[in-house]
Amino acid sequence: MIESIDTSLVDWSRAQFALTAIYHWLFVPLTLGLAIIMGITESLYVKTGKEFWKYTTKFWMKLFGINFAVGVATGLILEFEFGTNWSNYSWFVGDIFGAPLAIEAIVAFFLEATFIAVMFFGWNKVSKRFHLTATWLTGIGATLSAWWILVANAWMQYPVGMVFNPETVRNEMDNFIAVAFSPVAVMKFFHTVLSSWIIGAVFVIGISCWYLIKKRNQKMALASIKVAAFVGLCASLITAWTGDQSGYQAAKTQPMKLAAMEGLYEGGYGLGLTVIGFVNPDKKTYDDGVKPILYEIKIPKYLSFLATREANGYVPGIRNLIEGGYPLPDGGIALSAEEKIASGKKAIAALDAFRQAQKDGNKEAETKARKMLQDNMAHFGYGYIQDVNQLIPNVPLNFYAFRIMVGLGFYFILLFAVLLFLIYKKDLTRIKWIQWLCLLSIPLAYIASQAGWVVTETGRQPWAIQNMLPTNAAVSRLQTSSVQLTFFLFLILFTILLIAEINIMLKAIKKGPEGEASTNI
Repeated sequence: MIESIDTSLVDWSRAQFALTAIYHWLFVPLTLGLAIIMGITESLYVKTGKEFWKYTTKFWMKLFGINFAVGVATGLILEFEFGTNWSNYSWFVGDIFGAPLAIEAIVAFFLEATFIAVMFFGWNKVSKRFHLTATWLTGIGATLSAWWILVANAWMQYPVGMVFNPETVRNEMDNFIAVAFSPVAVMKFFHTVLSSWIIGAVFVIGISCWYLIKKRNQKMALASIKVAAFVGLCASLITAWTGDQSGYQAAKTQPMKLAAMEGLYEGGYGLGLTVIGFVNPDKKTYDDGVKPILYEIKIPKYLSFLATREANGYVPGIRNLIEGGYPLPDGGIALSAEEKIASGKKAIAALDAFRQAQKDGNKEAETKARKMLQDNMAHFGYGYIQDVNQLIPNVPLNFYAFRIMVGLGFYFILLFAVLLFLIYKKDLTRIKWIQWLCLLSIPLAYIASQAGWVVTETGRQPWAIQNMLPTNAAVSRLQTSSVQLTFFLFLILFTILLIAEINIMLKAIKKGPEGEASTNI
């Protein structure tokens, strides 16, 4: 939340990017989720030859198209902001970060853009199997787009496959495979895409239950619920596993994020994971002696197991990460934040000395500066940190967002399982409470998804690129007032687009499916 118009340029730039990302992510997961459900229902049409499945597919395809169009608009603005608001970031790592974005545009986006036309307008113009192929390829194209976007984001969390070139003052890619298939990228892809399937499943189930409440289009509604509940349950179970794996990766690559998620200030061995807890609002700094959590229920030793795969493994807390001195998995001893900052300042000074030596033609000084830069490059980003407290993310925000995400994730596992039981064992058309529960669960799916991104992005702060470039060094040198102006312009524009999309969708839903899919049981 923006407090006043005097907020710094960095904060306003972050707020604008967050605004665009939040709105964009309202559309992307539904696109991915509906794509898999449309593919399944059309496959049933091709397999059975029943027109019912064709009209069911066309109905969900109409909602897919409405959502897809608005999502593209917000996505384009998001990518432009890297050049306008974060030009230092784009210069520093553009050779690496730009590659997956370029592949996404050239390959994945053109794939879905090509076949989406056949999918929407090819009914009765191409064969059933060709049309089915176009539907699946549209979904695959959207998923590949997500892959390359998530590769770029994962690299910001875990920068690999590059070398720093002091001559150009840029990081340059030297291992494309390491960037494209890093373990963080792979797990982020599966976790994000499968969680999007959950949103698609909840959306389809919720809309279908609205039809059951209205006692119309019941045949289509029940069939759609069966497909969506099966997709949702499978996606939820695998998402839970990928979430566990992502937590393990965060412990190794972003331990401060894990500590913030857990509200863990003092590390130790055999630590439990907090299931329910309340952050103490009086906790202001890492070393003020105030108890960080007022009340908590823990799963014994699970945090240690999550972070180290050992029940009695050591997990550092925020204070440990700032002060250093704790044992590392490789047998070393962790540096303190102050030591990393000192090292980072040496790297920055060495870079300046290298460039000056190059300008002067002093080869000896150039070689000496290059050596010092290489020795301290691992902590380059810390050289821009002015206060160690900058290295601590917003603990309450991450603590609560993480529990909202996980709690709703388990809620959806239970919801999908109960639905599958009821739809096969009971008459779902008569069970009003579950119909209303499913309808009201649609916004909960979006809340869970947005909470996940809050943890991902705010837990990384203050880094634009983990340990390499903080946000205060990545931002463009703009007038704060210009960023404020565009923030509110985008807020108005995106809100209008969202309202328009919801209105168009509601009209399509009220109209309902056509043909055999419009009948009651």
